[in-house]
Parts: sequence; C-alpha cells; structure tokens
Amino acid sequence: MAWTDERVDILKKMWGDGKSASQIATELGGVTRNAVIGKVHRLGLSNRPTAAKAAPKADATPKPTPKPKKTKVEAKKEAPAEPVVQKPIPRPRPIITAGKPLPPQRSATEVSAEALANVKKIEEKARKLTLMQLTERTCKWPIGDPATEEFWFCGHPVEPGKPYCETHVSVAFQPMSSRRDRRTSR
Repeated sequence: MAWTDERVDILKKMWGDGKSASQIATELGGVTRNAVIGKVHRLGLSNRPTAAKAAPKADATPKPTPKPKKTKVEAKKEAPAEPVVQKPIPRPRPIITAGKPLPPQRSATEVSAEALANVKKIEEKARKLTLMQLTERTCKWPIGDPATEEFWFCGHPVEPGKPYCETHVSVAFQPMSSRRDRRTSR
C-alpha cells in the first residue's frame, strides 16, 4: 500500500477530527494501526488539538446533590474544614562520587603468577587444533597470532558447561565473590 496524496489527506482530516489510529486504518483499508501511527509521526501530526478533549460533555457531568441545611447550633459546633495539602514525597538523590578516586583494585585482566605458570604449562602440552577440528568437548582457547601459521586452539577437555579447559577457565572467568567485592567497594 502506498501513501498517496489522497490517502494522506484523509489521514490528516480524520486525525484532526480526533479519530483513533485503528479507526483511520479501518477507513483507509490495507494499512495497520501501527502504519497509521508511524505516518502521523512522520507528518508531524502527533499533537492533536486539545479543545476537543478539554470541552466537558453536558450530559456526562454529574450534578451535585444539595446538602441539607444545618441549624445555627450545628453550624457553630463544626469548624470549617481546611483544605488538605499533600506534600510531594521526596525522592532519594543518588550519591555522586565524581572526582573521588577509587581505592586500589586488582585489574580485571590481572592474573596471578601461579595461574600464568599453569597456562604456560598447559599451552606447551596443547593439542594444537585448528578451527575445523574443534568440538563441543575441546577447549577453544586461542593460542598465538591468527595472522600466522603459529596459531591454534588448546584442544584439552573442557569443563562442564564452559568453552575452555580447567586452566583456561581459571584465567577467563573471575570468581563471583571477587566481582561482588569490587562492586561494593565503589
């Protein structure tokens, strides 16, 4: 369906008359409610005249019921009710720590010397698999520069539910407690 000038004119008129997008789509045929809404926004028609909404309907407004008149004695006993003013509930403001240095933290890429030694040992014993030799049971840790012939994947048996062997998992994934500690120290 193409938006011809005639269809756009119908859309503008119906939108100005306060018709819903569904009603306009039904009238035009061949378009969805969302297509009508999109076209309205592209045409810049999204703000409707508020006069139609602001005008109260004559028959829809309930009429106030008359209150029984009070005697002079009853009127003196009752104090005039003061209007209730509700104060807005204050929202908590976020604590802004801009400019304050964070305490020293271990880098996310920082690995212990022991873990590096283990990685070095395991990579010397790597099965040196190519990309096409990898399976769901082989470690997918890349070793070397992919632009050279000296590039392969570890190939050792993987940890259950992980893509790497035990040694590479210890380097790749941080324990939950250390991440939690770092998050709370900020």
